[in-house]
Amino acid sequence: MPKLTVEGIGEFEVPAGKRLVLALTDEAGVDQLHACGGGARCTTCKVEFVSGEPEQMTVAERQLLDARGLTGVRLSCQIACDGDMSVRCVSRLEGSGRQDAGGRPADEIQPEPEWT
Repeated sequence: MPKLTVEGIGEFEVPAGKRLVLALTDEAGVDQLHACGGGARCTTCKVEFVSGEPEQMTVAERQLLDARGLTGVRLSCQIACDGDMSVRCVSRLEGSGRQDAGGRPADEIQPEPEWT
């Protein structure tokens, strides 16, 4: 099982292949935002990698990050936990002014991933 380290929160074992956004909420108990429901449409689920950043990226993630001019962050909804990783959560419900974190994302990466 991959190890997920969340800066300031702790270390957690997560099922291999689980979406990072779900591992953050389910295993780590983080109030991670995911306003669009994990569909690579909003960037609220962004995280910064401390280590273990996956080399692959979905086309949907690349297009959205490029369109918003974002660098140094990744979309947790577009990442599968396939290896040990350490992240810093930068988009949390607390302090966001939002009523909730967003609808629960599906278990599988959405939209159907095309990898770059």
